[in-house]
Order: sequence, then C-alpha cells, then structure tokens
Amino acid sequence: MKIFQSTHDYSYPWSLVSAANWQKYPNEHCSHVQHVDVLNRTVDPKTGVLTTERLITVNQNVPTLIMKLLGCNGSEQYVREISIIDPKEKTLTMTSQNLTMSNLLSVNETIVYREHPHDKQKTQFTQQAAISAGSIVSRWANVIEDFSLKRFQQNAAVGREGFSKVLERFVVMAEASPTNGNEPSR
Repeated sequence: MKIFQSTHDYSYPWSLVSAANWQKYPNEHCSHVQHVDVLNRTVDPKTGVLTTERLITVNQNVPTLIMKLLGCNGSEQYVREISIIDPKEKTLTMTSQNLTMSNLLSVNETIVYREHPHDKQKTQFTQQAAISAGSIVSRWANVIEDFSLKRFQQNAAVGREGFSKVLERFVVMAEASPTNGNEPSR
C-alpha cells in the first residue's frame, strides 16, 4: 500500500471555497472528468449537514494493451464520491473510491476543506489517498502501486491548479453578482 498526502491553503474564505467546489467540473485542467451525476442528496434538518453521493465518470489514459490484458473494454472508469458539508464546523469532507477495476487496484481518497485555524479568510485543504494493488496482481503490486502513486501525484497537482482557476472565476462571478451589495448605480 502506498500513501499520498498533500496540504494547501487557499486565500479565500471557506464559504466561498466550499461553494466553488460544486463548480469544479468541467474545467480545462481536468478534461479526464467526463460526467458528474448526483445519485443522492440529503440535508439533516437538525444539524444542517448536507450529504451528497455522486458518480464521477472519468476517461483514464491507460495504455490499450494493459486494458486488454485486464479484460476491460474502453477507458471509462467510475468513481463513487460522498461529500459531507458541515456548515457549523465549516468543513467539507469528500471521500471517494474507484469502482472500476477495484479488485486490481484500489484508490481510496479523502479530501477535507476547512476554515483555516489561524486565518478565517483562508481555507485549509488536505488530501490523502491510499493506493493498494489487489491480490490478483500481487506479484506486480509494488510496481503497480509506485506507478499509480506517481500518476496520482501528477493528477493531484493538475487538479489543484484546475480548481484554483475555477475558484478565481467563481470569485469574479460572486463579486459581479447584484446580491453581494455591489450592484452598479443607475
């Protein structure tokens, strides 16, 4: 098993970052994400906690030969994501796991956006992933896990850059909105 960990601070308040998260896809930096479908969404009336289950369809760039050896048709992969927004604690926790080929390689990821503990105008981002090759490929487990970890690190950097661009556009839209009190004078 290989572990990936990353932290980053966004220079925007948690409320803005957590709202922009829903606009993350599609974006030009994460073109591998094809579809995001909401499967279930609930709000706890007592706590205000919003729980959302989504199915994310991605197009992974896996060599055709490897896909054929693994018995897969096409490059479409599916990921299940559960997001929990706690407005009182100011946290957005997202857990995801791959559904496609999970018997060969399992990737379990947890992302947390929380109000920065020392600066309420910032958001602290933490990301962790556990990558584990299945017993079917145990002979090659270390090679597969190392390759997958390297690819995950690259994708995480691209994803963070893409989200930063989405966040910048979201900020511009929020500032231009007439509901923010900055309505142009007539």
